[in-house]
Amino acid sequence: MLITFKSPASGDVIMFEKNGKEMLTVLGKDPADPKGIFTVEQLPAAITTLKDAIAADKARQAEKADADSAEAKPGGAGVSFFQRAVPLLEILERSLKGKHPVTWGV
Repeated sequence: MLITFKSPASGDVIMFEKNGKEMLTVLGKDPADPKGIFTVEQLPAAITTLKDAIAADKARQAEKADADSAEAKPGGAGVSFFQRAVPLLEILERSLKGKHPVTWGV
């Protein structure tokens, strides 16, 4: 299943349900709710929270890369949290700039 984040300020951001629910959890929303909204008033806090989570994930990835540098793995380790979060961050920022809410499940 997919979760689609929508805003008139940007194109849709589509995520697999597992990844979308992880983002909603980080942003303090109930991932069990099939529909929801980030109001314009909630966007600044959501953006700050997501930026902090992205920075923390990048730091974890850097530490892991340092620890694993002796054991190079072909093909990499897959898509990280921060790589999945950037498109969501962009839609949140564009929506704040345009004063539009961000919805999902509608």
